[in-house]
Amino acid sequence: MDSIKDRINNLAKAMGKAAPADDAYVDYQTLRKQYEQQANAEIQQLQQNSKKQRINDLHGRSDLNPKWTFANLVEDSDDVIEAVSIAQSFIAAHEDKAWRDEGSHMMLFYGDYGRGKSHIAGAIAHQLIDQYEITVLYRQLSTMLELRYFSYDFSAQDNIGQKFRAAHQELLDVDLLILDEVCVNESVLKKNTQSWLGNLLRQRLVNKKNCILITNHNLAELEHALGRYCFESLKEYDTYKVRFSGPSRRSGLAADEAEASDVTPRYQPNQVR
Repeated sequence: MDSIKDRINNLAKAMGKAAPADDAYVDYQTLRKQYEQQANAEIQQLQQNSKKQRINDLHGRSDLNPKWTFANLVEDSDDVIEAVSIAQSFIAAHEDKAWRDEGSHMMLFYGDYGRGKSHIAGAIAHQLIDQYEITVLYRQLSTMLELRYFSYDFSAQDNIGQKFRAAHQELLDVDLLILDEVCVNESVLKKNTQSWLGNLLRQRLVNKKNCILITNHNLAELEHALGRYCFESLKEYDTYKVRFSGPSRRSGLAADEAEASDVTPRYQPNQVR
């Protein structure tokens, strides 16, 4: 009985075409393996492209400063070095499913302005998005409170109430919530605000959602500013307290040396006499 190769050669002769060269023939098993490898490579490429798109979407929805990365962070003081070490441990812990499922975790960054608190919080968030596709939301507390207050304007025509409810639901659902400027310029929050924030944190606790809170207050001042009910909700979390005490990393506004020093300014704001 003629082999498949012989049949192909005979068919080529009958059609007036040259017989295929010996090295052009590929048996079925080899051909199938080649097609499977090609298909797997295409699937992997599609998966990589899909993951990249998901990660880009997560970064876009997070409202994080793109410059807040560990690569852009200068570790020039002991407090920053320690904070980065704690941050990396927090990130690495996400590899353990049992750690993620056991409860809610809170990182509390406190210290004066310009110490790098927001930068490190943002760096944590960026890395969690890249490595684990964690959903992240960065918000300044004062912005959310303003939106909340405006939502009580029942005569407004811009659907402010609906916008606030949608924003509040985002705060509840996101995997990692970063609340910055907590109690900034506030010695104590209003009672209804304390209750709202306390309830938000407690609901996230129940749903095993993690938080990063950033404040310029020390812990005693923060407890007073948040009120007991709200501050007690922080204690329910597995909390990592990180104090920033190094020098400010923000450049100052230098006086213009060309200006005459004997000129008295016409207006001096915030002067107490």
